[in-house]
Amino acid sequence: MSRGSHDASCRPSKEPAVQSPESKLTPSSYGAVRRTTKGEKTPRITQSYGAVSKAIRGEGLLDRTLGFYGALAAGLLVALAAAITGFILLGDSWFQLLIAAALGVIFTQFAFLAHEASHRQVLTSGRANDRLGRFLAAGIVGMSYSWWMTKHTRHHANPNKKGKDPDIDFDTISFTEESASEQRGLLALITRKQGYLFFPLLTFEGYNLHFRSIKSLFAREKITGRWVELTMIAVRFAIYLGAIFWMLPLGMAFAFVAVQMAVFGVYMGASFAPNHKGMPLIPADVKLDFFSRQVLTSRNVRGGWWASALMGGLNYQIEHHLFPSMPRPHLARAREIVRSYCEEQDVPYAETSLLESYRIVIEYLNRVGLQARDPFDCPVAGDFRRR
Repeated sequence: MSRGSHDASCRPSKEPAVQSPESKLTPSSYGAVRRTTKGEKTPRITQSYGAVSKAIRGEGLLDRTLGFYGALAAGLLVALAAAITGFILLGDSWFQLLIAAALGVIFTQFAFLAHEASHRQVLTSGRANDRLGRFLAAGIVGMSYSWWMTKHTRHHANPNKKGKDPDIDFDTISFTEESASEQRGLLALITRKQGYLFFPLLTFEGYNLHFRSIKSLFAREKITGRWVELTMIAVRFAIYLGAIFWMLPLGMAFAFVAVQMAVFGVYMGASFAPNHKGMPLIPADVKLDFFSRQVLTSRNVRGGWWASALMGGLNYQIEHHLFPSMPRPHLARAREIVRSYCEEQDVPYAETSLLESYRIVIEYLNRVGLQARDPFDCPVAGDFRRR
């Protein structure tokens, strides 16, 4: 990757964003970071991390910003009310597809707010954050909050770590060479071109998120808020789908749902994909200190306030992973502190533009996908070629 694409990196020449997957990584790929073993003295980088945490707290960057989130929630409710009003006034018109697209954006923004509530970024009480997050996720977006919490907590604990991070598990897309090599038939054909197919496939991601989260609520294990979430999701879809199929002709109703879900899926995927995809994967047997684990596997997106508004604060992914409960408005200032700390400790700090991050993701997925067996290859012929 060109140096220009990482002008905000601490060490752009060693940026690991487009390195090969885990099988191509070695401990030296992590720069100044090293493995740790039980009983070993705390590395200097970890001790220094205490200093950066102290600086963050000293500036009050972990304090709640109730005014910001109150204004954001009010703005989203006004936008939702405007979309509903437009839907009622337009009636039997193909302009309804514009309302559907707007709802896809609005639901994604509510999902961002639910994500922040799950991290205790919004309110002062953990219980209040959970109640808010559950209402936003299940009652407005139509997804299980408990499913998201379980999955996302595992991700934050071990981002990009093989066997630990559920976000790199196979789900139509292969994020590791091992996973790609296991695909056969149609899946192998998709995997070989998965980088180019990534954004088209995201048009179905909305269905996948709804299905997987709702399915999780029927699992046998104990689930906090199971029946509350099932009730809210059922009421949400009854009102949403009932209004659409009652107000619109059948064909237009299906088109409305398809557009809304496509926009929701693409927007969600396009906001979360730049965060870790294409960054180094940590082998299962490698242990890194907390700071290194979070920084080396995360990527920031440049853009300031507009990127933060567009991506719900996910553009400051490094700072978000280091300080998950930090409110969105404080992430920009935290970025300055963390970047300075990275320079002092000689730790790579990955930051790029939004479009460049997509190029990295597509390139990375295509490179991984090359490991998939060609579905039209003849195994017998392959055996003769190897002899």
